[in-house]
Amino acid sequence: MNKMNDSLCSKRLSGKGRRVRQWMMLVFASSCLTALPAQAQTQVQTEAKGPSGPTAQAAAQPLPDGLAQAIFAGGCFWCMEAPFDQVEGVLSTTSGYTGGTVTNPTYEQVSAGGTGHTEAVRIVFDPQKTSFEKLLQVYWRNVDPTVNDRQFCDVGTQYRPEIFYMDPKQKEAAERSKSEQARTKPFKADIVVAITPATEFWPAEEYHQNYAAKNPVRYWFYRRSCGRDARLKELWGEQAGH
Repeated sequence: MNKMNDSLCSKRLSGKGRRVRQWMMLVFASSCLTALPAQAQTQVQTEAKGPSGPTAQAAAQPLPDGLAQAIFAGGCFWCMEAPFDQVEGVLSTTSGYTGGTVTNPTYEQVSAGGTGHTEAVRIVFDPQKTSFEKLLQVYWRNVDPTVNDRQFCDVGTQYRPEIFYMDPKQKEAAERSKSEQARTKPFKADIVVAITPATEFWPAEEYHQNYAAKNPVRYWFYRRSCGRDARLKELWGEQAGH
């Protein structure tokens, strides 16, 4: 097994990495391959749209004419890339850090707290094929919008859910979408997701990019252990993301 990914997965599931400790790692190697859901088996064979290598750094550069971008935070960025990769018209998803004060932060700095950043995904899309409003629909069904200092087993403001708008049109669309969700939500708790102006987005380290596609077994083990899908179904029922 890859030592870097094993260490990273263990850290995400430990108190040190601000993750809930899961000693299921003891049986991980022998059992979780057969426990993978059908969706994960499909992902193993599917090339993700997210960037790799130099492309991840290039994601911070200006966009070509005709394309647009969105930045969403919803806890672990591994789990936020995959839902958007499935949307037609999305050209790339990049895991990264935003909303903080430290220049070019590392994963260790952000996950320890104190930099002000949150894990987020930057989505580049073709407005002729999809819309910001469509991306917002995907976003809501993939987050717990009732908390502002954690997501699922990930505790701390570095995992807060947040929508970062690029311009006044995105701000208006996000506020309208939030109001609609508040009106139609199938749960009682208030929606507390902040809508704030986008600031510098720093692409995360390469080993974080396309994690679900490159490491499907570890990804699904972490996702299940974190209780993400169970909570999403509790909140959104059959409309829950996955």
